Amino acid sequence: MSLARVETKASPAAAAAGPAVHVVTFGCQMNKYDSLLVEGRFVGDGYRLVASMEEADVVLFNTCAVREHAEERVYSWLGELKRRKREHPDLVVGVLGCMAQRAEEEIFERAGHVDLVVGTRRFHQLPELVDELRARRAAGGARPGRPERLLATEMDGVVAVDRAREVYTGGLHGYLAVMRGCDLNCTYCIVPRTRGRVASRPIAELVAEARWMVEQGVRVITLLGQTLNSYGEDFDPPMSGAARGAGRDGRPALADLLRALEPLAGLERIRMITLHPSYVTRELARAIADCAKVERFLPLPLQSGSDHVLRRMKRGYNLELYRRRIAILREEVPDIELSSDWIVGFPGETDADFEQSERALAEFGFAQSFVFRYSPRPGTAAADLSDDVPEAIKAERNTRLLAAAEQAGRRRMERQIGSTKDVLAEEPSERRAGSLRGRTREGLAIGFPGPAEQVGSWFRVRVEHASPYALSGTLV
Repeated sequence: MSLARVETKASPAAAAAGPAVHVVTFGCQMNKYDSLLVEGRFVGDGYRLVASMEEADVVLFNTCAVREHAEERVYSWLGELKRRKREHPDLVVGVLGCMAQRAEEEIFERAGHVDLVVGTRRFHQLPELVDELRARRAAGGARPGRPERLLATEMDGVVAVDRAREVYTGGLHGYLAVMRGCDLNCTYCIVPRTRGRVASRPIAELVAEARWMVEQGVRVITLLGQTLNSYGEDFDPPMSGAARGAGRDGRPALADLLRALEPLAGLERIRMITLHPSYVTRELARAIADCAKVERFLPLPLQSGSDHVLRRMKRGYNLELYRRRIAILREEVPDIELSSDWIVGFPGETDADFEQSERALAEFGFAQSFVFRYSPRPGTAAADLSDDVPEAIKAERNTRLLAAAEQAGRRRMERQIGSTKDVLAEEPSERRAGSLRGRTREGLAIGFPGPAEQVGSWFRVRVEHASPYALSGTLV
């Protein structure tokens, strides 16, 4: 899982009339996707996108609540806006997303200059909410029953927003959210509270959206879901005589979606984020093997190598089940690569538990690992557990597991040296002039010579060097 901050790029219509909006995005790929939808709704309603907060009439922060550090970064940015808000009282400042869903009134208390707090299932109403705030101000401010600040965190039934209103900003890559929410109850995780229950989207709707994306120039689509391979579990079983899917009781499943997207002309690669071990099936593995466009790389978080810790986390599997799921994947897709998330210092984690995580990391040969120190999140079941692992021990375990992850990644990457790969150039290298970056069919990052003008072209690349994090090669 990667966390990052992304800011709005100015729209081509930035010089046009209409209020200016700027969105700052924190967190995961789902948040980036949501921000694109938000920007599209605003542009569709006559707003224009600008590239800085200083130019904006409306500044929105799309937030993450996975860790405390992510929320504190948002409060820091909000603090920087306080002076500008005093100088420009008509500026609308809004907090969106998971932090808004979790904190609600706390945000107004800690940042009194915030005007708008909007949860994860109300994004489609944002232009109307901002219009309402601006209209109230134009009419003389707050009146009884019409406060000047708005809170909108109730969850409605909207799962998707019309993609045709999204602003396409160029580039080969696009996100496609196939579902919303999570029905699992991992004790450390705030997502079920902030994102709601699972709501999958129909395959026909997703294929239509993917086709629209390809028409805009997208050639690489990343499918998004909190537990992507539980897609379709919330659908009703098909009626007698109706077409049956690969899921439980004939429900549509992720395997069916992959097969439906595979024939789409113009689509070159399909990626997936994030899968859960409990929902790995042989049908899914076979679909990955059969679909040439599907990248052979799966994020499959283990979180801990200790059954004791996994039970306390309520992950729904043990180490042996995880081992069997990986065996299925590697049986059906021999060239598959995997990544894992890890939490160290979870309440009750002993030295022996941690050592089991070290052994599991070495055993499973992950190409990538993302290691996080546990911190309690208000509103989760784990917050009621004693946070009994000292911070110094958490830091030590974090360092040790990161070192083990680096060694495992290097070993996995070095296996590719000498092989030849077909690579789609996705972007110019940020570090090396005259070089391009892409991913192998196994989803491994690779750099190679080439001018920026050839982004979007396919290259045949011989792998010459490997680091724990990326490959590099020469053109064949």
